Amino acid sequence: MKPKPTKKRPLSKKESEGPLKGWTAIAGFLGIPVATAHRWASEGMPVRREGRFTVADREAVSAWLGRESHMSKPAHVMTKDADMAAALKESIEAARKLKRDQKKPKA
Repeated sequence: MKPKPTKKRPLSKKESEGPLKGWTAIAGFLGIPVATAHRWASEGMPVRREGRFTVADREAVSAWLGRESHMSKPAHVMTKDADMAAALKESIEAARKLKRDQKKPKA
């Protein structure tokens, strides 16, 4: 039996900015299952409790993801309204810079 496809509504401006409220929002922002978000939180992803909700700041999660990926800058999480071309250009430039830095002879 096939699972029923779910209709995803576009995020409102308020929802696409500010803190992520709840495990579903955190997992959706990262594009991962909720169970993986739980595991990442136990491994150090910055989340906090506010009443009955688990909340995460987008910038803090991106910075943590960048550190975990050994990136020099916070990770850029692609959202529906993100400029993919600009993000790709930035990633290519960062990779080129890393390659250049590795080729430089050490003094």
